[in-house]
Amino acid sequence: MIDASPTTRVTGPWHDRELPASDRASALVAEMTLEEKTSQLVGLWVVADPAGGDVAPFQSEMSGAGITFDDVIEDGLGQLVRPFGSDPIEPAKGVESLARAQRRIMAANRFGIPAQVHEECLAGFAAWQATAYPVPLSWGASFDPDLVEEMAAQIGTSLRSAGVHQGLAPVLDVVRDYRWGRVEETIGEDPYLIGAIGSAYVRGVESADVVATLKHFAGYSGSRAARNHAPVSAGPREMADVFHPPFLTALREGGARSVMNSYAEVDGVPAAADGTVLTDLLRDEWGFEGVVVADYFAVAFLRTLHRVAETDGEAAALALAAGIDVELPSVHAYGEPLRAAVRGGLLDEALVDRAVLRVLTQKAELGLLDPDWTPDAASEVSFDTAEQRDTALRLARESVVLLANDSGILPLKPSARVALVGPLADDPFGMLGCYSFPLHVGVRHPDVPVGIDIPTVRAELERTHPAGIAYAKGCDVMQPGREGFSVATNAARDADIAVVVVGDRAGLFGKGTSGEGCDATDLRLPGEQHDLVEAVLATGTPTVIVVLSGRPYALGAFADRAAAIVQTFFPGQLGGQAIAEVLTGATNPSGRLPVGIPRDAGSQPSTYLAPPLGRADAPSNIDPTPLFPFGHGASYGSPTWGEVTCDSAEWAVDGAVTLSVELSNETDRTLSDVVQLYLHDVVAQVTRPVARLIGFRRVTLEPGERAAVTFTAHADLTSFTGLRGERIVEPGAVELQVARSSADVHRSVALQLTGPTRRVDSTRVLLSASTIESAVTADGRIG
Repeated sequence: MIDASPTTRVTGPWHDRELPASDRASALVAEMTLEEKTSQLVGLWVVADPAGGDVAPFQSEMSGAGITFDDVIEDGLGQLVRPFGSDPIEPAKGVESLARAQRRIMAANRFGIPAQVHEECLAGFAAWQATAYPVPLSWGASFDPDLVEEMAAQIGTSLRSAGVHQGLAPVLDVVRDYRWGRVEETIGEDPYLIGAIGSAYVRGVESADVVATLKHFAGYSGSRAARNHAPVSAGPREMADVFHPPFLTALREGGARSVMNSYAEVDGVPAAADGTVLTDLLRDEWGFEGVVVADYFAVAFLRTLHRVAETDGEAAALALAAGIDVELPSVHAYGEPLRAAVRGGLLDEALVDRAVLRVLTQKAELGLLDPDWTPDAASEVSFDTAEQRDTALRLARESVVLLANDSGILPLKPSARVALVGPLADDPFGMLGCYSFPLHVGVRHPDVPVGIDIPTVRAELERTHPAGIAYAKGCDVMQPGREGFSVATNAARDADIAVVVVGDRAGLFGKGTSGEGCDATDLRLPGEQHDLVEAVLATGTPTVIVVLSGRPYALGAFADRAAAIVQTFFPGQLGGQAIAEVLTGATNPSGRLPVGIPRDAGSQPSTYLAPPLGRADAPSNIDPTPLFPFGHGASYGSPTWGEVTCDSAEWAVDGAVTLSVELSNETDRTLSDVVQLYLHDVVAQVTRPVARLIGFRRVTLEPGERAAVTFTAHADLTSFTGLRGERIVEPGAVELQVARSSADVHRSVALQLTGPTRRVDSTRVLLSASTIESAVTADGRIG
């Protein structure tokens, strides 16, 4: 074992804080051997010691066996991978163990360079006893960038307190097919929504000086038949107009410092070997200066899965030349195979230098090259504070979507006898996504406590509903068996109202109904759940369907018979409370759909971003119109929408227009709504979506309050990829639609884009601006 005591270190300009980070890194690269350089380009997946002792390499089928910590760190180490996120580790002991590892790494290399540490943080710090926030699809449902940024800042603060420097989030993949297992990890099906919410997440994490990592660049979610890792059949226009914009927005508006490649191959080229995307587009066109990290095992996959490389050395050469700077999770192709490729002339060492310079520049920015940097951290840390739980609850509340309540059965009357039925009614794991620690790691340790309190819908309704409830599970989420149907239907017959809670159980690689590697053949509720809902509806008792899922499911078979339908997307550890509050009326639902809810189980793939012939049309007998459209959401009371004004009927191709709508709350309770702004391009040189989101604003009004919501939209927001493959703003007729959803337009304003066709680039305006002016005046007018 390497002695972790202080040693004599080589000193130089890289220790000078007054120099620019890139100059410090350049000076250091010039002093390094090839072995020292490549050591900075790899990670090592480790497990912290539960007692606070030394970390140990994480062993898995893909990470290799027999690898020792001392062997890997002999010349330094680029990254330490998931010391907290691989086993249940008490936070303080994990911090102690990580500090010990950093001291050993610094002692092992002659420059004393520590490792950059990363963890998963998709819906919170993926560590034992850490807050499990709602998943990204719930962020999208909230339409609330400010709250998402607040959550992300808390996540970043937790990471930094533990000695972690980088978080592997957010996921900016655009949903194209709801059957894909990783829909739960996405923010939705609209690039603008994803870019706006994703940028907010990035700003929050980066505010704690933690590197946010955008993934998966790019096209991953467009796989054929929604199969994980399957080839993507997207053309360059779809890539440019759908898959790329959220990443550009999060870089420009969020300030992300890292990007992770997609596993996908697009038109036969794996992303990990695609220099036109990772270098030409990302760096040369967009100006990205941060670090590109490989998704786990993606470099090796070039040989083992994609078969575009014969050896690991060839795979390393392809990936490094394309623009992947760091191989994760553990040293493999970027170790000896890469060094052999350089020595054998297969790869220019200048490409190694290019990657090392980026890695060390980022380490300098993080303070890891400072001469007095120390791994010592606080002896007492908490990853699940009252403040964090409060934020998780507020976000969960805002993300619950009331799809239908035409009967007015909700909120539940206090005296109503309720039968609570369904496999997710009393399942705490029904609140969590596949990258939450309890489901990602904890399921492998059944004898270890979950680490956080996750109240179920049943527990919360029993606590808050005065008349009490009768509970019956009915069936399992995944497994066959209808033995519980009779108990469930008897409970429903004896009740005034039945609430059926159905949906998904998140897992990994086939061990769940949603999550990475848990793709679906169709959008029928999994297992026996569809038939359970049918059985409860057949009792004649008014039935409320609550869907707790990671993807939207087809609900058309129930829509005409259900008294109400509520949709939630893995709302986190306090999701049970949020759902119960909505059912009882303690919270007025205000979530909006970030994805459509299909009518039929087999009508995929289809999202609202479709040109005219992608929607219902005479040439086909299949109607893809969703049961509930993107942006839809109901409440127990809604503001009155009034006049819409626009400052001009003409819109210069290089200018902006301002549009306003008045809202008023004429009820006796606080109301929230989401004003959505859509663009309809009347005629264009290529087919365009019938409508696409270019702005939104969540607004909350107190009783008697009026507000004017104003959008300023630049003509750049109308741009698209034209016939010649260039992004243009094209003159002509357009409409701006002020709407409650993509299908519920309040007012449409006709405008004429004027001027010559204008070419735009990555410096274009990406987001509209919005303001809220509100007041309560004696005459009811806005002050």
